[in-house]
Amino acid sequence: MAIEPKNQKSSATVDAESCDLGNFRSEVLGAYLKGKADGELPADSHSARSLIPPGTAAARSFAAIASEFPAYHADKCVACMECVMVCPDAAVHGRVTPQTELEGALAKAQTVGAPASIKAQFAKTDKFWKVYEKKGEVPAYFSIWIDPDKCKGCAECVSVCTDSGHNALTMEEKTDEQRKTSAASYKFSTEILPRTPQKYINPKLHTDLFLMEDAWPYVGGAGSCMGCGEITALKMAMTTTMAKYGKNMVIVASTGCNSVFSSTYPFNIFNVPWTNSLFENGPTTALGVRMRLNQEGKRDTKVWVVGGDGAMNDIGFQALSRALCTGEDIKILVLDTQVYSNTGGQASTATFMGQSAKMSMHGKASTGKVEQRKELGLISMMHPEVFVAQVSTSYYNHFLRAVSDALEFPGPAVIIAYAPCMPEHGIADNAAFAQAKAAVQSRAFPIYVHDPRKGRSIKERLDLRGNPSISEDWHKDPKTGEVYDFTWFAKQEERFSHQFNAEGRPSEALLMSQADRLSHWNKLRELAGLVK
Repeated sequence: MAIEPKNQKSSATVDAESCDLGNFRSEVLGAYLKGKADGELPADSHSARSLIPPGTAAARSFAAIASEFPAYHADKCVACMECVMVCPDAAVHGRVTPQTELEGALAKAQTVGAPASIKAQFAKTDKFWKVYEKKGEVPAYFSIWIDPDKCKGCAECVSVCTDSGHNALTMEEKTDEQRKTSAASYKFSTEILPRTPQKYINPKLHTDLFLMEDAWPYVGGAGSCMGCGEITALKMAMTTTMAKYGKNMVIVASTGCNSVFSSTYPFNIFNVPWTNSLFENGPTTALGVRMRLNQEGKRDTKVWVVGGDGAMNDIGFQALSRALCTGEDIKILVLDTQVYSNTGGQASTATFMGQSAKMSMHGKASTGKVEQRKELGLISMMHPEVFVAQVSTSYYNHFLRAVSDALEFPGPAVIIAYAPCMPEHGIADNAAFAQAKAAVQSRAFPIYVHDPRKGRSIKERLDLRGNPSISEDWHKDPKTGEVYDFTWFAKQEERFSHQFNAEGRPSEALLMSQADRLSHWNKLRELAGLVK
């Protein structure tokens, strides 16, 4: 990099100031949206420098992908916000509307073509109606709004709502009338309905952060697979950051699925500064960003490094380890899919034993992955004064609290998030939440937090709360007594299907994998002082 002379702007600065984002949106983005970019669009200065303006993916539509669309039943809603959090496409929005403001908004509904039935979208929930009414304050309605252009129809929101027993969301077939109604209803929510007032957002409830729609750094429009588990974890971590610190944050992405689905030119899903580095040196690049921010006196700016298990456990492990030893205030989010998803699903050192993956295929000469899984969390704990958390999106309170604590930690922090991958795990598009939960229940992926501020010993620092049946080897179904061991987990995913015979009995290879998972769980319990 050339040294910039004093009192003289660099060419990059001049170019940035002279960029006409309006022209980009109308010409470049417009051509791509019409499908004419390849034949009509000349090279532009943005693509030449690998620059994409912020939030351009908001203009992207996936409305034609699915034949079904979620329908909201307000009379069954309890305002738990689970559907809003888990939606991988940022298509589900929750809104709180004070009683005094609803009638005024409904009076304007017809100006955007919203149907008269739109009043049925508003629920009187205990959380926002009865509680505030009891306190003598203005009660409020809660409502859910789904962006028809961002929704890919994965139905994960419906699965989560059904699993919780609320059944406030169902999938319904798209019809011409439904398309028209959903578009008009969502337009009403964005152009007419006021945003959630601050007084109805409880800062002590991490789930309420998702009511702060202006604090969503991810605006939807990602090129991820339907139901992708990676982007849900990414969305939850980045939204927590922006809700607490505003746009005073930057993202450094290691090459992988996360960087590809975030930036398929000209669609940028983020509205905060971010850059994509090489597969193996995301932490190294982030250190450079951190040091430059420190030089500029911006020590309060949060720096996130994002990468998959291949980037962090394998090829980029040395860079990660070196970054952790610096003591610098950087936060690392590892999206753990147990495979190199971006390049076809070959095995990584995070892969479970017995799992079938490219380069560890199951067949006559091989029983799948034979090496034990590398536990990045344990290794990270052995670095000096590093905050470490292993999290699952299905245990969202634990996830959001861990991220919040990591942001407040003054040094390096590693968040390892379980990230179901539909094609590589062999699961349905709506199964990310369920499988992320099953991974914790079966000890395949225990959740924990290691916080150096809690004491001097690992026993004081390591917290396993959140795991089911914490004092037992395996968790059991409280009603049926079924054991939720690793074999139970593996039966639910195609990547382990070769490890079961026609009668459903597990192979020796899978039983070895189960023993490995139990050994890891007991090792964590021993370190936490729960067993001698």
